[in-house]
This record gives sequence, structure tokens and C-alpha cells, in this order.
Amino acid sequence: MGSALSRPERTVDYVPETVTRSVKLLVAGNFGVGKTTFVNSISEIRPLRTEETITEASVGVDDMAGLPGKSQTTVAMDFGRITLNPTLALYLFGTPGQRRFVPLWEELARGALGALVLVDTRRIEKADEVLSVLEERGVQYSVAVNQFEGAKRYPLEEIRDALDLAPDTPLTSLDARQRSTCLMSLITLVEFLFHRQESRK
Repeated sequence: MGSALSRPERTVDYVPETVTRSVKLLVAGNFGVGKTTFVNSISEIRPLRTEETITEASVGVDDMAGLPGKSQTTVAMDFGRITLNPTLALYLFGTPGQRRFVPLWEELARGALGALVLVDTRRIEKADEVLSVLEERGVQYSVAVNQFEGAKRYPLEEIRDALDLAPDTPLTSLDARQRSTCLMSLITLVEFLFHRQESRK
């Protein structure tokens, strides 16, 4: 799967002829956790983004605590693609983070093999709702801690306990601005999902 480590130029949008399998994955997480940045960092095609400027209409609706510099938000989805190896393409659907968009999450989850859930340790309690939505709908997931600049670092086992994750749920860390760390978390998710599929046969 290492062939995806170097980013190809974003000039060709068609799927390579060698690809024989494609997988739909969600990139989920609460408001402001870095999903759009993640998809932008890792996609080999120009990502589809549906961001809008945050207006006064969000006051009292969207929780802006801890996000002083956030000026835009995803209102539908982010979409990107990465050819993980010559035969496997991943289609990434970044979900909007606000609770009011849960019906849209449900539509995006149709046909998804699983989800990568991004969490922010500064607002870790916000992850519970996202994890609950996925669990209620039977979507398998792994978790990746987005290490924001200036945020306190915690051992992954402490984060696992705080999120009450199952022992076999993969937990990694990344910087959503750095493609290499995003890719490793994505590979961890794919290997986990494929292993779960094989074990059910």
C-alpha cells in the first residue's frame, strides 16, 4: 500500500485502469476537528468542498467554543479520492460536524465500508455523539487524534480510556495538514476493515 506515499499531481481525475476495487469511506468527527483539511491533504484529485462562511445565524446553534479562528464550515460534504495501491481506490466522504446535519450523515453512510473518526483532545467530549451515531448505524470505524498546534499531547491509551473505545478499535494520531500522517491513519483503518471482512467469511 506504500505507493500512495508520494502525492501525484492533481491533474488527472479519472481512476487508473489498474484499479479493480473501490471502497467508500467516511471521514467523520465533530465540528471544527479538521475533516476538510484531512481530505484536502490526502486526496489525489482536487477535492470537492462545500464550505460556507459562518454567519451570525450560527450563534446559539453551532458550538464555537475553542474555535476562535474558524470562519467557514462544511454544509454538505467534502469529497476526495486516493489510489491506495494500483488495484484499490478509496473514495472519501467528509461529513459535516454539526448535530443538525445527522440526517445527511445517514445518507452519506449508505454503502460505506467504514469511517475514520477525527478527534480533538481540546474538545474530546464532543466525539461521543459522533461515535454513537456510527455505532447506532453499525458503521465500523477507527479513531485518529488530530494533533492541533499548541494542544496538550496525551498518551493514546489515555485517549482510548476517555473515549471508552473497544480494545480492538484502532487508534492513531495525525496532523491533518501532513499527508504522510493522514495516510498512515487511513491505511490502519483499511487494514482493520479488510481484516474484519475476512474474519466474517
